Formats: sequence, C-alpha cells, structure tokens
Amino acid sequence: MPSLFDPIQLGAISAPNRVLMAPLTRGRADRDHVPTALMQTYYAQRAGAGLIISEATGISREGLGWPHAPGIWTQAQTEAWKPVVGAVHKAGGRIMLQLWHMGRIVHPDFLGGAAPVSASATTAPGKAHTHAGKQPYVEARPLDADEIPRLVEDYAHATRNAVAAGFDGVQIHAANGYLIDQFLRDGTNHRDDAYGGSPENRVRLLREVAEVVASIAGADRTAVRLSPNGDSQGVIDSDPSSVFPLAAKTLSDIGVAFLELREPGPDGTFGNTTQPKQSPLIRAAFNGPLVLNSDYLKDNGQAALDSGIADAIAYGRTFLANPDLPERFRVNAPLNPDHMPTWYSQGPEGYTDYPALERA
Repeated sequence: MPSLFDPIQLGAISAPNRVLMAPLTRGRADRDHVPTALMQTYYAQRAGAGLIISEATGISREGLGWPHAPGIWTQAQTEAWKPVVGAVHKAGGRIMLQLWHMGRIVHPDFLGGAAPVSASATTAPGKAHTHAGKQPYVEARPLDADEIPRLVEDYAHATRNAVAAGFDGVQIHAANGYLIDQFLRDGTNHRDDAYGGSPENRVRLLREVAEVVASIAGADRTAVRLSPNGDSQGVIDSDPSSVFPLAAKTLSDIGVAFLELREPGPDGTFGNTTQPKQSPLIRAAFNGPLVLNSDYLKDNGQAALDSGIADAIAYGRTFLANPDLPERFRVNAPLNPDHMPTWYSQGPEGYTDYPALERA
C-alpha cells in the first residue's frame, strides 16, 4: 500500500505526497473580502503539502457571511489572489481554491438586511459570527427554481476568476451545512419541486454546479468536498446512505479529480456523530481518488491508506500549526499545538508565526 509520502495523481495535479492541506477559514482578508499580503506568506509556508486546498472563498456577496473571509467574485479579489497563488508556486507548491456559498449561514448584516437563501425556509441553530459580534441566525428564504440558473452562474463566474488568478484547480464546497449541503440533506431540504424530495432531486443542484465548474476549470481540475455523516450546523439527513453514494456516483460520472470527505467520528474534536461513516459506500461508488479528513494524525492517516479506504489524507488544524507538516511526519518530529484564540484573528499571531523545524 502507498505511504503518506508517496506521490499521487489527483486529476491533472501531480502531488508529491499524500499529506494534503485541508481548507481552513482564517479570517485574514480585509473587510471587503480582498486577500492580503499576509496570506501570501501563510500559504507559501505550507507549500510542502501534496496539495493545498484554500480556505473557503465566497462565490458571491449573497454567499459569504464570515468577517474577513476572502471572496472571488470581484476583480479586486481576483487580482489579490494572484500573488498568493504565485507565492505558493514559487515555493514549489500546488493550490486549489475552494468555492463557498454559505446559504442560510449568512446573517442579514452581510446582505444589507435581506434574508439569506437556502433550499427551504429553515433556520440554523446557534449564532452567526458577524462584525457586530455573535447574532442569532434568521430564517432563510427558499430559492425559487427560476433562481437556480443564476446561482449556477455565480459558481461559473467564480470559477472563471479562479482560473484567471492562476489556481491549479477548484474545489466545490458541498459540505459542513452550507448551501449545497442544505440541498442534499432532507433535514433542510423540504422542497417539492425538481430540487427536492427524492435523493436524485436533492443531488440535482450539486450535479449542475459540478458540471458547469468542470466545463470551465476542467473536470480533472475540479474536486468536491462532502460531509456525509452526522449533524453539520444543524444540517442532517435521515438516510445518508441513500444520498451520498448517489452523489459520489454522479461526480464520478462527471470525472472530477478527487472527492474529499469530512467524516468525524463519535469522539471528533470539531464536531462528532454516532452515524455510521459513509466512506465505504462512497468508495464503491466513486471511481477516483478519495481523500479523508477529520481528526487524523500520522499513524491513523497511514492506517486509512493501508486499509484501502483512502488515497490521501487532508489535515486541518495540524497544518495550521505546523507549516512543514509533511517533513515533521517524515522525521517523527513533535507537533506544534494550535492556538484556538488566534484561529480567526486578523494579524500574524497564530497565523504566520508557527515555527518550522530547525535544520542543521
């Protein structure tokens, strides 16, 4: 079986190892969601990853509701991403952009007071992180069927901008309780039209988005992230095995480069679930590289490769705190702990100041 340090072909991307950097929201863009120079340093420091999947990046004003998270819908945002991508490439790395629409998780403060959109009129639990502090979520407005083509075009526009910025590919964020996940799962999709009801209908939006993104970026430079088990920000499905293998088969037919699954277990440190993992069913349905994420370190990551259930592992908080994570794994060096209070702050502390290994 391959090791974490063996190369892997992810569609058109030749990754030198199987230690991928998972998408991590960090809040270092400016208030207009334009990437900053600090982000160049951060991503370049982590260029030793087999592949970097960027932090979730808003495809539109409607779809982004996180302070200081980056976007990719304006020319200014696109131009500001170019030196970030250039810094990663100069350091020998590869980077994909993750395309993000948050759906009902967007607070009206980001929308001039308008309601967020979702599959149905539902409300997320808890409170939104806004510039004015924590505020309760509000009920979403269901997207009309005649609005779906406009939404799909927003994904297309963002993909064109990502290509223009020089990214090696794009990943569609269809996980973690955000918009596409809200369509996939019956806990939040109560529609009775072509986008609701049966699993085939609930997968329809994901298929339409993946098709248009692949037509622009190339299927071999398009990936998708799913979270097929458990509750994600109040989004859950009563029968995930009827939905997610079907979604995986749909994406396999499109020919996407790889599929990433966030699958927390019952003891997950960033969300947990007692629902059975869907990865064995998805592995059988998806004819391409499968990447797993959530609470992996070196040994259990290698064990997932050894079992054949995964082809690569995406590491999140461990990569946040260890810019040279693949090298640390290779030499069995100690890992820096991450510092939660600086996850979403705006400065270099807890962002670009985690130390790399000293070399003689």
